[in-house]
Amino acid sequence: MTWPLVLGGLLGGALAVGVWLVLAGVPWTGRPDLLARIEPYLDRVPDGAPRRVRTSEPWSLTDAVQRLARRAAGVVDRVLGGADSVTTRLQRAGLPPDVEGFRIQQVLWGAAAVVVVAVLGSLAMWTRGVSLPALVTVALSAGLGGMLLRDQLLSRSATQRERRIMAEFPAIAELLALSVTAGEGTTQALDRVARLSRGELAGELETCLAQARTGATMAEALEGMGSRTGLGPIVRFVDGLVVAIERGTPLGEVLRAQAQDARESARQDLIEEGGRREILMMIPVVFLVLPVTVLFAVYPGVSLLRIAV
Repeated sequence: MTWPLVLGGLLGGALAVGVWLVLAGVPWTGRPDLLARIEPYLDRVPDGAPRRVRTSEPWSLTDAVQRLARRAAGVVDRVLGGADSVTTRLQRAGLPPDVEGFRIQQVLWGAAAVVVVAVLGSLAMWTRGVSLPALVTVALSAGLGGMLLRDQLLSRSATQRERRIMAEFPAIAELLALSVTAGEGTTQALDRVARLSRGELAGELETCLAQARTGATMAEALEGMGSRTGLGPIVRFVDGLVVAIERGTPLGEVLRAQAQDARESARQDLIEEGGRREILMMIPVVFLVLPVTVLFAVYPGVSLLRIAV
């Protein structure tokens, strides 16, 4: 009874395989596939023409390092976050808003810090017997410190550029007021001032004019400048220019008033900075100069008292 069942199972399996092969080989008449529909519209390669052979690109160390840096930058961006803040600070610093490129720079700074600490720590291990876990901890801390240092340098660069813009703003506003009062339009005055001036704010005006020449309206370009800088006086300056362009209102007095406000603000900041510097100057006077002066004044008297005793 067993052999007939086994033979029947084998014959049934062979029949099923045969039926499946027949069905797979039978052409089905129906809707043609995508390749059959678009093939008549493609250019065919002549018979005698050489065919392109797709070859794999050779392995390159530079490409591998770039891919590894991009992946590390993605990990840093997910861990640290704050992509919007980085974009804003890059724009404030006058740099392209490339968050991935900045994260790659952070990774490189961290890697450089790790390498330096690892080299110095290896020398310390060979000479003084520093433990390996302590060296690994210090190296990781140095890598994190390198990335944070690059972030702090970006913030400092943005702050310094904002100070330069605010220092240039009164002169730019007065030049624009002079040009507008002389009879030029707002766009022509911006063009003249951008060509004759140098600095960060003049560069922003050139960027606005370039955007206006490539299809954007002057109002949109100026609003973009206000959003990139993020400074209150510059935003008010941009709003005045936009209103003058859209409604044709007189702009000379407004620009002069804004320049005067900017000068007063700069004067107030200078007074506050002088007050802070004055307090800092008291530290060496109190802790260095005054003790030495007291010592010179008291030491001769103490010496004479010792001699008398």
